[in-house]
Amino acid sequence: MSARPLHDDEDDNDEVFLDESDIIHEVSMDNEDLPDADDDSELEEEEDGDFVHKFTAHTGELYSVACSPTDAALVATGGGDDKGFLWKIGQGDWAFELQGHEESVTSLAFSYDGQRFASGSLDGIIKVWDVSGNLEGKKLEGPGGGIEWLRWHPRGHVLLAGSEDFTIWMWNTDNAALLNTFIGHGDSVTCGDFTPDGKIICTGSDDATLRVWNPKSGESIHVVRGHPYHTEGLTCLTINSTSTLALSGSKDGSVHIVNIITGRVVDNNALASHSDSIECVGFAPSGSWAAVGGLDKKLIIWDIEHLLPRGTCEHEGEVTCLAWLGASYVATGCVDGKVRLWDSRSGECVKTFKGHSYAIQSLSVSANRDYLVSASLDGTACAFEVENFR
Repeated sequence: MSARPLHDDEDDNDEVFLDESDIIHEVSMDNEDLPDADDDSELEEEEDGDFVHKFTAHTGELYSVACSPTDAALVATGGGDDKGFLWKIGQGDWAFELQGHEESVTSLAFSYDGQRFASGSLDGIIKVWDVSGNLEGKKLEGPGGGIEWLRWHPRGHVLLAGSEDFTIWMWNTDNAALLNTFIGHGDSVTCGDFTPDGKIICTGSDDATLRVWNPKSGESIHVVRGHPYHTEGLTCLTINSTSTLALSGSKDGSVHIVNIITGRVVDNNALASHSDSIECVGFAPSGSWAAVGGLDKKLIIWDIEHLLPRGTCEHEGEVTCLAWLGASYVATGCVDGKVRLWDSRSGECVKTFKGHSYAIQSLSVSANRDYLVSASLDGTACAFEVENFR
């Protein structure tokens, strides 16, 4: 005998009544227990997200992500579980653990040719990995404090590192030889890089100074400090494609442009538009525009040539990191766990990616510019498709 169907079209118009004898159990609820209709969809979106790949092998917060400049699938992540991993977008079964660090892995960088990879941690350990070979890690000796950042020479296997011990270190990674140590800052060296032509080094420090260095001699060519420069520690810097200008941000909410050749501040305080710490700066590929993000929940696009704002992109959370996807679009990571894409020409948010439950710490773009990868304090990294935004 078949069971009676739960719903019969013929009975649609029949009335159904329940009496007290049909009640099995009473549950008391107040309005706070009742979910809104929208809440369910938000929860589903958070669980599913907009990502094409989610890396979940870490067991702690993530602080850094770096994409290979030659292999469009290869990604590196590092975090508070004292681990780094190499993994591949779309290949969930492939991952390589970067062993040997004893504290949080906060700095990651691929060499220009993608053959070498460096990882740095708060215990002062730097390891260089041969990506093209057997992935053996080579330890570099020197720094006496945590590693703040790592940068490769634009045309060689020379590695630069900034440390909490107030110094900058430079090695030839082909033989692990120390080439130079740069001494002069009075506090942790928070940011730095080679100029794109590879001839100069610029570094910023918690001592509120920018220093311009000769890589070969170790000489400090220029020291930029005091009025009209920053009054508090530098948090970030970027260098334009012609190796002539350095754009820096500070805890005091100020943004300044320095002529690397003369060592002079050349912005006339025209970029004074933020009300809280600057967390990220980045020149567009052309070098004529730049993006600046801060804890005041704003990203501002600047015409650097004319020192004029092109647009202000308002966020729901503090802006922690940014990445240019091409000439027109820039991505931001926020404390609210969202990754947003902005049209730099109009200032419009054209896409919001979901997939994280906590603050974004770092962003990186794949070699073919098809993917944007984010690292979050929720312990995961997400790869999002961005091939339509360049």
